[in-house]
Amino acid sequence: MPVAEVEAPVPLRVLVRGDPVLRRLLTVTLVDTVGRGAFFTLTSLYLTTIAGVPAVAVGLGLTIAGGVGVLSSLAFGHLADRWSSRMMLVVLHVVQGLAVAAYVLVHDVVSLVVVASIVTLVQQGGSSVRSAAVGRAFPGEERVRIRATMRTVTNIGISAGTAVAAIPLAIGTGTAYRITLAAGGAFYLVSAVLLLGLPAARVDARARTAASPVEPGPSPYRDLRFLGVTALSGVFGIQFGLAEVGVPLWVVGHTRAPDVLVSALLLVNTGLVIALQVRLSRGTGDLRGAGRAMSRAGWLMAAACVVFAAAGWGSPLLATVALLVAAVLQAFAEILSSAAGWNLSFELAPPDRLGAYQGIYGTGYALGAMVAPAVVTLTAIDLGTPGWLILAVMFLASAAGLAAIARRAAVSKASVQP
Repeated sequence: MPVAEVEAPVPLRVLVRGDPVLRRLLTVTLVDTVGRGAFFTLTSLYLTTIAGVPAVAVGLGLTIAGGVGVLSSLAFGHLADRWSSRMMLVVLHVVQGLAVAAYVLVHDVVSLVVVASIVTLVQQGGSSVRSAAVGRAFPGEERVRIRATMRTVTNIGISAGTAVAAIPLAIGTGTAYRITLAAGGAFYLVSAVLLLGLPAARVDARARTAASPVEPGPSPYRDLRFLGVTALSGVFGIQFGLAEVGVPLWVVGHTRAPDVLVSALLLVNTGLVIALQVRLSRGTGDLRGAGRAMSRAGWLMAAACVVFAAAGWGSPLLATVALLVAAVLQAFAEILSSAAGWNLSFELAPPDRLGAYQGIYGTGYALGAMVAPAVVTLTAIDLGTPGWLILAVMFLASAAGLAAIARRAAVSKASVQP
C-alpha cells in the first residue's frame, strides 16, 4: 500500500502574504493592543492620583468588574454560534472604545464599577467571539500557528502601548492622562472599522436554514472532558497572576535583589514571547504534540517556582541571577502551555459549537485570573518557600492532567479514523 505524502505546512510569511483575512486580524490585534498597553499602564495610577479614588476602592471595583468578565465570556461564546461574529466584534469594539475613553469621567467607586464592568464585559466577551472566528476561519493545525502569531503581535502592541504611556507619566498632569486614555479608546474604534472588512463567510457560524439545517452540537456543560480541560487550564493560568502580582511582591519584599529588577523580569518575559512564541508552537498542532508541550510546561513552571523560592535565600547577586533564571523558565512554560491550550480548546470542540466551547474555555482563564492574586499572596508571599513549593506541585499536577487528557483524546481520535 503506498504511503500518503505528508503535506508540509505553508511557511508563515507566505500564509500572511496570501491571506487577507489573516493580515486584517493581525492588524486589528496590533491596533487593539497598542491601546490596551497604554490603558493598563495608566489606569490604576490615573484613578488613584488624578481621579482621587482610594486604592482600596480601585481594587474592589476591578474585582467586581472581573466577575462580570467571567459571565460575559460564557454569554458571548454562546451568542457567537447564533449571531454574526464579525458584527459582534465590530459592536464590541465600538463599546469598548467608548468605555475606555469614559474612564476620564470616573470620579468615585460607583462610576468606576460601572465603567470597569463595561470594559471587562466587552473585552472578555470579545475574546470568546474572536477565538470562535479564528477557529472557523483557519483549518486544523493552522489555528495554533495563527494564535501564536497573534500572541506575538499582542506582546509587540502592548510593549508599544506601554512606551506611549510613558509620555503622560513623564508630564504628570491630569490632562495628559486624559488625552492618552481617550486616545486608547480611539484605537478600538479604528479596529471596529477594520473588522468590517472581514468576510462573513469565513468567520461567522453557518446559518441554519430549512434547506440545509445544522443540528446543534453537544452542550459544553455536559462534556466532562472539555470541562476538565477548562478547569485545569484555569489553574495553570494562575501563572499569569504569579508574574503580575507574586513576583513583584516577592522581589521587593522577600529578596535582596534591587527593586528595579521587577521591570527587567517583565521585559525578559515579553521579549521571549515575542521572539519564540511562533517557533516553539511548532509541533503542538495535533493532540499528541499538545500533550507533550503541556507536560514540558508543567516541569518548567515547577522549576521556576523552586528557583523563585531560592532567590529569597541568596545574596543580592545570587538573588538577581536566580530571579532572571526563574523568569526565563516561566516564559518558556507560558509559551508552551499557551500553544497546547489553543490546540485543546479547538480540537476538542465540535465545529458547530466553537463559540460556546471557546466561551467555556475562556471562563476557566477568567476565573483563574480572578483568584490568582489571592492564591499567590496566600501561598508564595505569606508562606515563603513552602508556599512556592505548593505552587510548584499545583502547576505540575494541572499540567499532568491536561497532558493525560490530550493523550487519551489523541488515542480516541485515531481509533475512529478509517
